[in-house]
Amino acid sequence: MGKNQHVVPHNGKWGVRGAGNSKVTKTANTQQEAINTAREIAKNQQSEMIVHRPNGQIRDKDSYGNDPYPPKG
Repeated sequence: MGKNQHVVPHNGKWGVRGAGNSKVTKTANTQQEAINTAREIAKNQQSEMIVHRPNGQIRDKDSYGNDPYPPKG
């Protein structure tokens, strides 16, 4: 399982940062562009994508790996 990907505000734009990394992997002009990039990386690495609000709060999460607690349906 790869690193979780965080969509974070970055210098007036949006960045994609792997968990524990100090530098962003990629920057985008809009949050949606960053989400699309983070989703692709998370799918490839079978990890999670965590989307943050401009104030840093977590807005949303998506899991693309082996979820230890899959939804019951």
